[in-house]
Amino acid sequence: MRPTGRLHLGHYHGVIKNWLQLQHEYECFLFVADWHALTTNYDEPGSIEGDVWDLVIDWLATGVNPNAATLFIQSRVPEHAELHLLLSMMTPLGWLERVPSYKDMQENLREKDLDTYGFLGYPLLQSADILIYRAGAVPVGADQVAHVELTREIARRFNHLYGREPDYEELAMAAVKKMGKKASKLYSSLRKRYQEEGDHEALLRAQALLREQQNLTRGDRERLFGFIEGGGKMILSEPQSLLTKAAKMPGLDGRKMSKSYNNTISLRETEDDIMQKVKTMPTDPARVRLTDPGDPDKCPVWQFHEVYSDETIQNWVQEGCRSAGIGCLECKKPVIDAVITELQPIREKAEQLKASPGMVKSIIAEGSEKAREVARETLIDVRQAMGLNYR
Repeated sequence: MRPTGRLHLGHYHGVIKNWLQLQHEYECFLFVADWHALTTNYDEPGSIEGDVWDLVIDWLATGVNPNAATLFIQSRVPEHAELHLLLSMMTPLGWLERVPSYKDMQENLREKDLDTYGFLGYPLLQSADILIYRAGAVPVGADQVAHVELTREIARRFNHLYGREPDYEELAMAAVKKMGKKASKLYSSLRKRYQEEGDHEALLRAQALLREQQNLTRGDRERLFGFIEGGGKMILSEPQSLLTKAAKMPGLDGRKMSKSYNNTISLRETEDDIMQKVKTMPTDPARVRLTDPGDPDKCPVWQFHEVYSDETIQNWVQEGCRSAGIGCLECKKPVIDAVITELQPIREKAEQLKASPGMVKSIIAEGSEKAREVARETLIDVRQAMGLNYR
């Protein structure tokens, strides 16, 4: 996540809640993308450090657990930058120029000079962020699937260019034998089914079988991943998109919640500010007087009820609004109460963390070192494949 200041309800419902679940289902790497912030805000570096720590505090306050996921800052793991550099040597320029968000962001940020190498290359840096951990899945919304597909293409091209060792097939066959008689027979059968019949289920079963093998070295396992598909050693794995549900959280004006629209409720908002912001939310313009019936579907407050209210309250809102039986302030009261209840423990936890900066920095230092250990292993293989493993 790019550090752009404190998080708001849109981040919480659209991203963080998903992370809270994923951290217990996968080995997760969650990082503050400070280099990515520089791709568009390179001329405003003064706010980055404060935004970074605000972001980490908000993560921890919402329940992101450093004992369940690895939390770190991107620039604290310089291997990201080295892999980005090495991948830039073999990534076609046209691949970067065709990324959908490249032209969209240039159009939306016209006031900024984005004719820079950093901005053009940010999708490749994203790919390096993913590939350095040999990630199997990347949690993204539908608008980010193109970035993951680019990452898959880059991994595929890299493996094609650099995955062929001189004695690759001999090494692969030797690795198959290390699996034991039963497992090696199953692997060979699944590999044949995939290569001869295109059986995708056989491919998935063979990959799962390899992950279960305890007596294979990492190098042997990667060779056999590539051997299934008839290619070379799989040095960089191709990640899959782990699609997340679109966020339901609207902004205070009914549009997407965004700082650029000035329609947000931050996760550390005070009770008084929450009350004031919700009370001044626009409602159905047809309700000029209290006695005028309204249509909840035309009211931004109803979108908040869809997120926060149970069926009983939602029915009360629908009936009361359409019959002019309740006023707009009365309708907003359950939303105010629900948002305050949700954010109170987050705000309190954030204040505790803010008062303990040493603990927060210690969590990031530990996570950054753990991430570096994994990243170093990948770079050893990448350097060796590209002829840079000097001894």
